[in-house]
Amino acid sequence: MALEIKVLQGSDAHVLRTVADGVFDAPVDASLGTEFIHDPRHHLCVATENGVVVGFASAVHYVHPDKPNQLWINEVGVAPDHQGKGVAKRILSALLARGRDLGCTEAWVLTDEDNAAARALYRAVGGTEAPQIMITFRLPDRGEPRPGTPLS
Repeated sequence: MALEIKVLQGSDAHVLRTVADGVFDAPVDASLGTEFIHDPRHHLCVATENGVVVGFASAVHYVHPDKPNQLWINEVGVAPDHQGKGVAKRILSALLARGRDLGCTEAWVLTDEDNAAARALYRAVGGTEAPQIMITFRLPDRGEPRPGTPLS
């Protein structure tokens, strides 16, 4: 069977029941998967082969008070045995097309400087690199001490 590329809709939660090893970082949680694809601002494009998800890309489109809609690409993953075969490029191209259909004027993604495969993929679909610095914040659960809070 040929590889199929599809941006999932709310009725497609069942697609996430069968996922090849190495596609996501962890096993898909059915309730989180359903919540994700039912949120109209979240987008999940998958590649399936014989009913098994072998690749994905996820994104969020967002509005801001002073900018047109933008598409933030969160993650791209492909099963190890399907890497290097153009799967990620097809998935990402479909996800970018969804962004265009939604009126997004720009899409962006972050990656590590030493991730040559990701950087090559993003260039292959028309991306240009821009110097950035990413800052992350850990938001502890309410029961965890906040940074700088003494432990009792």
